[in-house]
Amino acid sequence: MQVKFIKEVVNVIVGKQAEDIVDLLSGKNNINEFIISKKLGLTINQTRNILYKLSDYGLVSSIRKKDKKKGWYTYFWKLETLKTLEFLKAELKKKIEQLKYQIKSRESKIFYVCNRCNIEFNEENALLHDFTCSECGDIFTVKDNFKLLKELKKSLNNFEKELEEVEQDILEEKEMEEKKKLREEKKETKKKTKEKNIKKIQRKIEKDKNKKIQKKINNKEIKKSPKKSLKKKKVKKKTKKKSKKKRR
Repeated sequence: MQVKFIKEVVNVIVGKQAEDIVDLLSGKNNINEFIISKKLGLTINQTRNILYKLSDYGLVSSIRKKDKKKGWYTYFWKLETLKTLEFLKAELKKKIEQLKYQIKSRESKIFYVCNRCNIEFNEENALLHDFTCSECGDIFTVKDNFKLLKELKKSLNNFEKELEEVEQDILEEKEMEEKKKLREEKKETKKKTKEKNIKKIQRKIEKDKNKKIQKKINNKEIKKSPKKSLKKKKVKKKTKKKSKKKRR
């Protein structure tokens, strides 16, 4: 049903010939524009024109990737389902308003018709033409709106049902997007927490490493210091002995 609705939108914007593009873009992955062109049986320029028209309304989006061998950029496209459904919702609301206006007009006003030429006039225009057809000279007759009103009301009913279905699809699509957003947020939070923990471990390792280095330095200083003091003592003893000898 959703694909049917989206095809209606493409039909409104681009035309019936481009409806098949919906089947290609309705998946989760972005599709290479050259593959789209091949499957639609169109030239790459014709395909791009369709995609650009849809893109103008925000109904499709693209990412570009550089071809490592050839060096040029290729575009990959996907359908923006929610925006497409919202576009259709707006279009349906317009049609419903137009039909309501027509029904109200048919129920409250009198219309005249030339049966030979099948030309319709409202009461004001019929009066201006003196209720006579300028093409064939026949007198206007009052048009029976019963059949037309029945058709208009049937169309209105169909559009209102379609609008309800589209609104339901929009709610479901929003729920899906919200769940996807939450999953991505959780994934991002998990990633940040992991990076934070890695940095914390790295800082701890660095800190422990610095402590070990400092400890080694301190141990070396401790080992060196007694030797120096002993040397000093020996030097002092020697000087004392020399001084004693001199006295003698």
